Amino acid sequence: MKKVSVIAAAVAATLAAGSAFAVDFNGYMRAGTGISNNDGGDISFMKNGIGRLGNEDDNYSEFGFSEELKTGEQNWRIESMIASSNSGASGWQDGDFNVAQFNVQAKGLFASDKEAVLWAGKRYYQRKDIHITDTYFLDTSGTGGGIENVSIGNQKFSFAVLQDGEDSDYAGYKVDARLAGISLWNDASLELAAVYNFATETANGNSEADDGVLATAIIHQNLSFGFNQTILQYGTASYGEQAYRLGGAGSYYDRSGAQDDANGFRFLNWGVVSLGQSWELGHQLGYTVGSDIGGTNSDGDYTGQQFDLSQFTAVVRPMYKWNDTMRTVFEAGYNSGDRIANGGLAKEDFGGAKFTVAQTWAMGDNFWARPELRIYASYLKDLESDSFGATETQAGEDNDVVVGIQVEAWW
Repeated sequence: MKKVSVIAAAVAATLAAGSAFAVDFNGYMRAGTGISNNDGGDISFMKNGIGRLGNEDDNYSEFGFSEELKTGEQNWRIESMIASSNSGASGWQDGDFNVAQFNVQAKGLFASDKEAVLWAGKRYYQRKDIHITDTYFLDTSGTGGGIENVSIGNQKFSFAVLQDGEDSDYAGYKVDARLAGISLWNDASLELAAVYNFATETANGNSEADDGVLATAIIHQNLSFGFNQTILQYGTASYGEQAYRLGGAGSYYDRSGAQDDANGFRFLNWGVVSLGQSWELGHQLGYTVGSDIGGTNSDGDYTGQQFDLSQFTAVVRPMYKWNDTMRTVFEAGYNSGDRIANGGLAKEDFGGAKFTVAQTWAMGDNFWARPELRIYASYLKDLESDSFGATETQAGEDNDVVVGIQVEAWW
């Protein structure tokens, strides 16, 4: 006589009692190809600072599957996602695959606060981004758990602990606390976030880096014709070095000890507004500064040199809508400042600019309508060196032109 699997029976009973088993499929993708004048194929050059439109050189996809399970007043969400990235150079190509998310979120567990959510697993945790430059200005994603959306008056509090790397000498952790929905003036709100990064010792030793703190304030202003956000961030130690950059603050931590004295500040302003019936405009403005940023060599070792650095970015993306599907999109960007060079022993000026024009067709007539098919042409300019088409034996050019086709979609 066959034995019935206890797990299979339990799963079947649960599904029959509380779910129609309708799996939600969601995700994101971009893919395309380009031809450039000096570099052969498509190009990605300083896209966080000068804009991503017509300035990406990869295929990237996220495949998300989630299931909502209800029982009484409780709502359990099982969430998973696989992410993949490669160059897209051929039709059958290996690439990087990652189980980017795998977690459970439970709402309605607490009678005193039905909207509070208890969660655990691996998760994109409340990421904050500027889409037109692919800049995640706050990203503490990882494996961990916490509670979010807890009511404190009219505000919502969230608290999480996530792991941040591990080797034979240490295990790193991020403690993330946020308070959202703080009312300001008319149609304006404030969100505050604080991240504390620390490491625990193992039997072999301990992390060489000091603990770091990243503080963030986000002012969100709703407008009758769009929205605007202002972001202020301050970081210490490795988070200070990240605040100077334009990448994902909170997404990594330098444990070499090179950034122990570092401090950084970041100001960003971005938004999307309507300029009449036919025009919409997205933008990014930013200024970052860093003090005592440590230099590291190609092996990641501290060189003993520290630098004061700063940079400025400005990107605008106006869009003209011909009808409900077809539009012409322009993007102009400028980014300049100084950075560490020469194997972590000196600093140098850098600068770049871009102008792109794209004829696009989208499933809708607003700025965020996707899927979007694009045919584009971009002019890229290196303002401080000749980096395009350079080889070990031959100097390059200070500019390049790339034409291409791309699709972007989310669902």
